Amino acid sequence: MSKNHPSGLPFLFLSEMWERFGYYLMIGIFTLYLKDVKEGFAMTEAEASDLYGTFIALVFLTPFLGGLIADRYWGYTKAIVVGGIMMGLGYCLMGIHHLYALYAGMSLVIFGNGFFKPNISTLLGNIYSTDEYRHRKDEGYNIFYMGINIGAFICNFFGAALQIMLGWGWAFMAAGVGMFIGLFVFLSGKKHYEGYDKKKG
Repeated sequence: MSKNHPSGLPFLFLSEMWERFGYYLMIGIFTLYLKDVKEGFAMTEAEASDLYGTFIALVFLTPFLGGLIADRYWGYTKAIVVGGIMMGLGYCLMGIHHLYALYAGMSLVIFGNGFFKPNISTLLGNIYSTDEYRHRKDEGYNIFYMGINIGAFICNFFGAALQIMLGWGWAFMAAGVGMFIGLFVFLSGKKHYEGYDKKKG
């Protein structure tokens, strides 16, 4: 990354890339897993679509709650860490072939996403809040979103291959591992975003 950007950008870039790797890997295999008669839950197309739709709706709803809690109580770093742990565990649980494990994993992913997704974007904006970097904020977000696209692209090769060679559980486990890698990268760069952890103003 260029020296014209804050030192925390590479860490946030890679954290988001790996988080999106895990999320889109899980999304890519989710309905296929639900409909699999032998190793999944033998759901009909309508049943799988209903569950998928409900899941996605809640994933988009919870960031409001996660952002509010981070702004008022936890700070962005704690919310991101808690969210990352919840999502990583959720992906692994979803790969356990039991309906209760599936729903528990989905719930963890829904709430974990609510804590992780809005707050890492806000933290990125905060590290560009100084006079030195403010004029490069748009460029920083463009770089950040490239990480999202890279993670969403490369996960496709892993999800299909792991499912074919090892089964659904390993594919979901890979999503969890991706999330934990992203969390490790985020914690490795923690010193670069100290002081930017609270809502400005």
